[in-house]
Amino acid sequence: METDVLVIGAGQSGLAVGYYLHRAGLTFELVDDQPVPGGAWPHGWDSLRLFSPADASSLPGWLMPRPTDNGFPARDAVIDYLTRYEQRYELPVRRPVRIEVVRRSGKGFAVQTDAGTWQARAVVCATGSWSNPFIPAYPGQADFAGVQLHSGQYQDAAPFSGQRVLVVGGGNSGAQLLAEVSQVANTTWVTEKEPRFLPDDVDGRLLFTQATQRYHAGQETAPPPTLGDVVMVDSVKEARSRGVLHSVRPFARFTRTGVVWADGREEAVDAVLWCTGFRPALDFLAALGVLQPDGRVVTTGTQATALPGLWLVGYGSWTGFASATLIGVGRSARATVDEIKALLAPTQSA
Repeated sequence: METDVLVIGAGQSGLAVGYYLHRAGLTFELVDDQPVPGGAWPHGWDSLRLFSPADASSLPGWLMPRPTDNGFPARDAVIDYLTRYEQRYELPVRRPVRIEVVRRSGKGFAVQTDAGTWQARAVVCATGSWSNPFIPAYPGQADFAGVQLHSGQYQDAAPFSGQRVLVVGGGNSGAQLLAEVSQVANTTWVTEKEPRFLPDDVDGRLLFTQATQRYHAGQETAPPPTLGDVVMVDSVKEARSRGVLHSVRPFARFTRTGVVWADGREEAVDAVLWCTGFRPALDFLAALGVLQPDGRVVTTGTQATALPGLWLVGYGSWTGFASATLIGVGRSARATVDEIKALLAPTQSA
C-alpha cells in the first residue's frame, strides 16, 4: 500500500490534518487503532463536558453545533461532531489498525501495522496520549490493597459510593472528578500546590484568547491565565458550594490499607483516582531513534528536527501552542500540511 502521506491517529488532531491534506489535493490515508470514530473522547468519563462553548471548540472548516440547552458540549456531543466531521469531508480513515513499527524506507517510511505495511513519503503522528496514562511512583505503591484508577479509565462515581477516596491531581480533570466523586464518597483532593481557580465568568474561550495573546507577545511562560487553570464549570461550582473544593499536599507513601502523610499520620484509604495526565503514545517510533527519555521527539514546529518527513501534531505545547485542544490544533495542522506540500513538491512535479 502506497500513499503520499500516512496520518497515524484519526482523533481531533488527525482529522484536522486530514482536512488540510484534502484541500491540498495530496493522496493520504488516516489509520486509527480504535473501532469507532472520536479518538480519545469515547474513553472520557460519562459526565465529561468541554469548558468552552461549541463555537470555540471547533475544528477547521465546520463549527461544532451548539447544544440545545446552550450549555457546554457534553462528551457524546463531541463524539458525534468528530464522527460527522470525518464523514462531511470524506476523510479516508481505516480502523481499527494498530501500528507496530515505523522504519525508514528509501526516501520515505515503511509503516508496519496489523493490517499490512504502508509505504509513505511523509508520516504525521497524531496519536495523542490518552492510551499512555501517567501515574507517579510512590513508596509502597505496589503493596496498596485498594483500587488505583487513572482518570483515563474512570467512567462514573457509582463504584466508589461510601468509600474513602483520594483524588490526586490539580488540573481540570482533578477538580471535575473531585466534584463528582465527593457526592457519593468521603474524598480528599491531593495536589502538588494550591490549585488556581479562574473567575466564574471565565470559560475556556476567554482563557484560550488571553493565553494566545500572551503567546504572541512572547510571554508564553509568564504567569496565568494558563490553559491548566481550573475552569469553574457548573459541577465545580456546586462542589465549592458544598465546601469540598479544597486540597492538601501530597502524602509520603502508601501502606497496605492507605497512606502516610508528610507529618507521619496514617490514614485508611479505599481508592486512589490519579488525575495526573498522560505521556505521548509514540513507542512505535523507537526504531527511528528519535524518541527522547520522556517519550517526546525533538521538533522544530511540528516537524521532527532530526528526521525530515516526520511530523507530530496535537501533543501539547511542544508541537504547537494549544495543539492538544480542539480549537488550537487547526493552526498546527495547517502549518504541518504547508510543510508537507513543500517537501513533496519536487516529487509531484517530476
